[in-house]
Amino acid sequence: MPNFMLAYCGGNKPDSQEEGMAQMEKWNAWVKDLGDTIVNPGTPLPVSKIVTSGSVEDDQDPNSMKGFAVVKAESMEAAVQIAQSDPFLENGGTIRVSQMMEMNEQGEC
Repeated sequence: MPNFMLAYCGGNKPDSQEEGMAQMEKWNAWVKDLGDTIVNPGTPLPVSKIVTSGSVEDDQDPNSMKGFAVVKAESMEAAVQIAQSDPFLENGGTIRVSQMMEMNEQGEC
């Protein structure tokens, strides 16, 4: 069964500590409900840089990637259904779903 990355983009920060705790409770319940489907429940990305061949800049785009999770799913459609149930979407963010490809030491898929 392939792995899929759910990339969390944008979204609104909670207005209060209570709201943040409520969001975390929803996320914890979501992760628990997914069971063995979860490979990596979530990795926040608090700081990002934009690197080009000629510069390095702070990533200040409000819609930049804020973190990711990894799930196992039978198909892209199944991974999209998992993403659609993610409570992150309630915060005004978006989720990019990408199938992950395993590579060996020789760089072959």
